[in-house]
Amino acid sequence: MERLERKTVNGNNYYYYSNWAWKNGKCRRVWQKYLGKLEDIAQAVRGSGPAPAFAEIFEWGLSSALWQESVRAEIMETCNRLCPKRHQGLTTADYLAIAALNRASSPKSKRGIWEWFGQTVLLRHFPSATKSGLASQRFWYHMEKISPKIGPQIWESLIKGVIARENIDLSSISYDGTNFYTFIDTFNVRCSIANRGKNKQGRSNLRQVSYALFCTSDGHLPLYYDIYPGNRNDAKQFPLMLQRFHRFFQKLSGKEGEPPKTTIIFDKGNNSAENFALIDKLVLDYVGSVKLSEHKDLAEVSNEDAKFLSQEASGLEGCKAFRVVKKVYGKERTLVACYFYCAKFSLKNGREA
Repeated sequence: MERLERKTVNGNNYYYYSNWAWKNGKCRRVWQKYLGKLEDIAQAVRGSGPAPAFAEIFEWGLSSALWQESVRAEIMETCNRLCPKRHQGLTTADYLAIAALNRASSPKSKRGIWEWFGQTVLLRHFPSATKSGLASQRFWYHMEKISPKIGPQIWESLIKGVIARENIDLSSISYDGTNFYTFIDTFNVRCSIANRGKNKQGRSNLRQVSYALFCTSDGHLPLYYDIYPGNRNDAKQFPLMLQRFHRFFQKLSGKEGEPPKTTIIFDKGNNSAENFALIDKLVLDYVGSVKLSEHKDLAEVSNEDAKFLSQEASGLEGCKAFRVVKKVYGKERTLVACYFYCAKFSLKNGREA
């Protein structure tokens, strides 16, 4: 146990903080610490010395965690290897890392990066960073050093490390395309990728850019991405994306010439006879969807039909389904008809109705 002890020496009282414990059946002092006289203790409690003129508070936890992950991913090393720069100020890799860390923690425009950066512990890791050095123009200058050929190489190197380090499950991969509108002027002929098309946000009057993405079902990790003209149809773009991803996936697996062992998941907006012929040629497993208007006989099957079997054992509560083989896009394929329902509860007794 611990106690406060007083000792009197030459008429003066001195205080000690001590710890006692049982040893060989007797209570013995294990250690003690001298505290001083009573007035010394009181002075220590009140505090002494001049008050600080100012204090600086830095955000530490999230910034440090993200910095450690960027070091593990070797972002700076990879980018410096592919985008070398003379040793003067921040490197292209430093700018890329700072922008990525900002996006992951507290997204700011390039003009507002310093406002965020100057209040974080990242100042310790980038000691040469200054307010003028993190101006928006400096970011654009260094991002121009990452050419369209170098960017995918950086991404491929990083994603390989993440997959190996985190043991990402690649057995199922989802694909989808979307678009986002821009305010690029109509008469800006330098930008050829932004075009008017069917916009998912209802802004078809603006020039838009389309974006395709493959990501894993395990954690929704993005694997492969690409952009394409905003006026291009999804079904026409799908085969190009699929072939590019197929080559990319082969590089990830390190098995050139072998089809990737994975299941591609996509929606009916990508359906066409040519696209399914390509899937068959690449020997890919897939999960897609079809339009009800193309299979009215399945849509007309009653929800109470004995064909529908409960899928609760598979973890799909409130789902009934049955399988059928039909000819779809020139080949016999398995279709799964699903019916989702919600259990109704009585407000009176709380039992299922």
